[in-house]
Amino acid sequence: MRTIITIQHTQSIHHTNGMVGSWTDWALSELGVAQADKIGERLKDELAGKQFVMYSSDLLRAKQTAENVGKHLGLSPILRTELRERNLGKCCGKSVQWLRENTEQQEVTIDDRMFSDAESRRDEWNRLKPFFDELMAGKEENIILVSHGDLLSVFNAMFLGLDVETINTCELWGLPGGVSYMFENNEGKRFIKRMSDMSYLK
Repeated sequence: MRTIITIQHTQSIHHTNGMVGSWTDWALSELGVAQADKIGERLKDELAGKQFVMYSSDLLRAKQTAENVGKHLGLSPILRTELRERNLGKCCGKSVQWLRENTEQQEVTIDDRMFSDAESRRDEWNRLKPFFDELMAGKEENIILVSHGDLLSVFNAMFLGLDVETINTCELWGLPGGVSYMFENNEGKRFIKRMSDMSYLK
C-alpha cells in the first residue's frame, strides 16, 4: 500500500497583492505561515508512528509551506523543480491585471500558451511525468508532496491514470492549504479518498 498526501501551498503574498504567482518567488504571508503550522500540527497526530518522505517545489512559497509542516513531523523537504507551478513566461513578476491585458493567446486546449515563452499544460505534464513515474516505481510507501494548484491538478489526473488530453475537458482543482489523501493498493488500484480538505486550516 502506498500513501501519498499532497499539500497545496498556503496563502502567499501574491494571493493578496494582485500579482502573478507562477515562477515568481513569492514568500508566504503571515497567515500562510500560520496555516502551514496548523497543517503540520494536524498531520503530526494523524501520522504518528509512520515514516514519511517529503518532496516540495523549490519555489519559496511551497518550500516555506513544506518547512513549516515538516518541522512538526521531523521531516526536511527534498526540493524538486519538477513540482514547480506552471511557468507563465514573460508575465512572471507582473500583475494579474497586466496578464489579462497582455495575454498573447487565450488557452483553449492543453497545447495553447498564454505567452510565447510560457509552458502549455502539456509542457507542464511532460515536465512532471518523469518524476511521477520515479515516485510510483520507487520503494517509498509514505510520501508527502507540497506544490501548487495548477501542478497538483495535473498530478491528480496522472495519479488516476488519465490521459493528458483529459485536461481539455475536466480537472480536479484544489485550494491554497488544501490537503489530499491518495492511496495505491497492492494490486495497483488507486484511490483519492480526500480531496483538497480545508479543515486542516481550522
